[in-house]
Amino acid sequence: MALQLGDEAPDFTADSTDGPIHFHQWLGSSWGVLFSHPKDFTPVCTTELGRVSALKPEFDKRGVKVAGLSVDTLESHQKWVGDIQETQGHALNFPLLADPDKKVANLYGMIHPNASDTATVRSVFVIGPDKKIKLTLTYPASTGRNFDELLRVIDSLQLTAKHKVATPVDWKHGDDVIIVPSVSDADAKIQHPGGWKTLKPYLRVVPQPK
Repeated sequence: MALQLGDEAPDFTADSTDGPIHFHQWLGSSWGVLFSHPKDFTPVCTTELGRVSALKPEFDKRGVKVAGLSVDTLESHQKWVGDIQETQGHALNFPLLADPDKKVANLYGMIHPNASDTATVRSVFVIGPDKKIKLTLTYPASTGRNFDELLRVIDSLQLTAKHKVATPVDWKHGDDVIIVPSVSDADAKIQHPGGWKTLKPYLRVVPQPK
């Protein structure tokens, strides 16, 4: 059965380019992102790993630990690292997990047999400090991911975990948000003393809480 939102992220131990990873222990109390790659020495994966390395300070700023995964060996990963730096201009600066026996890939449902029974699809899992899965994304092997969008989603997840708000379409950090319907107007006055704009009784727009 596929992992669903709210499920606990499966724990595992795996070798990585940063040494052995005990996943839950490595996460600690941080948010986490685990994302898979179909295979080492493939063009789209090379660009993705370079991009995440470039964005690592943005993940750090949000208290998010990042780990990649490929079903190739650690020896293969270590050879690939040089290509990533050479072609993308950024050295790999987060762990890339080795999963040659597909243990982690199967735990997380990263292999979709109708797409490929040997390579992982481009899965993304965002995991909260409670070790629960907060977001899943699945891309085909042919399509590179948009990691700026992933940062945008993490901003929303972290904001809505702290405040009783939701983020509207195309929301970016600093934009107005929506008061969730379960909050009464009386409670909203306490939470948002500056007021809000009511477009419909169920659609109340308010500046993003600080």
